[in-house]
Amino acid sequence: MKTIYSDGRPATKHRLMARDFGPVLKHGEGPGRCDYLGARDVWVWAHKGRYYMHYDGAGPKGWLACLATSTDLVHWTRKGPVLDFGRKGSRDSGSASYATTFLDGGKWHGFYVGTPNTSGAPDFIPSFPYLTMKSTGKSPTGPWTKQYGVATFCPKPGTYYGATASPGHIVKQGGEYLMFFSASTQDTRKTRIHPWGLVLRTIGIARTRNLDGAWTPDPDPVVPLEEQIENSSLYYEKSNRTWFLFTNHVGIAKDGGEYTDAIWVYWSRDINRWNPADKALVLDSSNCKWSKGVTGLPSVLKVGRRLAIFYDGRARPRGAPYDARLANTSRDVGLAWLDLPLRPPA
Repeated sequence: MKTIYSDGRPATKHRLMARDFGPVLKHGEGPGRCDYLGARDVWVWAHKGRYYMHYDGAGPKGWLACLATSTDLVHWTRKGPVLDFGRKGSRDSGSASYATTFLDGGKWHGFYVGTPNTSGAPDFIPSFPYLTMKSTGKSPTGPWTKQYGVATFCPKPGTYYGATASPGHIVKQGGEYLMFFSASTQDTRKTRIHPWGLVLRTIGIARTRNLDGAWTPDPDPVVPLEEQIENSSLYYEKSNRTWFLFTNHVGIAKDGGEYTDAIWVYWSRDINRWNPADKALVLDSSNCKWSKGVTGLPSVLKVGRRLAIFYDGRARPRGAPYDARLANTSRDVGLAWLDLPLRPPA
């Protein structure tokens, strides 16, 4: 069944339905109360038989990237924040969160979201601009050293990434690195459906040949801004030579507020060219066991003959009204599965 949105934003007509396992990391149990208000925005990777998770812990002073480790993907040991807030006036003084990693030539590279702006206490929800910032580490657990001198890329007025240019999945193609970054721009016009104006979101590709240097965003996004998607995690299926781009979709509530309502996947045999019609719904309230309103930011990882999909959600009573504040806090991390090999739905 195709979802219809009140403002006419595109929806999916295909489904590639994941099997939900349920929550695997609940907020409120991290050291130093680092995630007492929420655990969300995950990045999961494997290295030498062990699994690592960066997640945004909403703590007493704001959101920071935190680390958890596991040997089975279900039971996680929390280590606390791996990044700290920047000094007053710096680009990451409000938040240093959503930290992705990339191992290249024995060196660990980290890219994270920095912003000087947040909402008020106690939630300290990060707000625009979202910036891509750089760090480096000696191991998958760090310690991570911020590289303020590395000019990655930033929002550019008048483009599809005018409000947001935040990090995403990196793929190496020959001698070039491609980052599928989150991009957004703001339409400040107010309407009956959007009394606060509208944010338009999509994924772009930024390119570089030096991970410690600048990136160049493509002039056009992967799919149109109207798709209303953000964040990226890629999987390549060798059996049919197809790339699968997992992302979270942003839906619209009855009062005009927006929230992450589903995980979508796009597919293409050409990593540089994507058709917005080639997409499917993977996880939402219809097949998620515990989160019946919020389904956010996927991170995928091949494990044997299955694809693990980590995401964040929020348990709440069925029928409870949408609350913009609670939609961004009180989240936990869940796990779902897809069988391999992946094939685009017929």
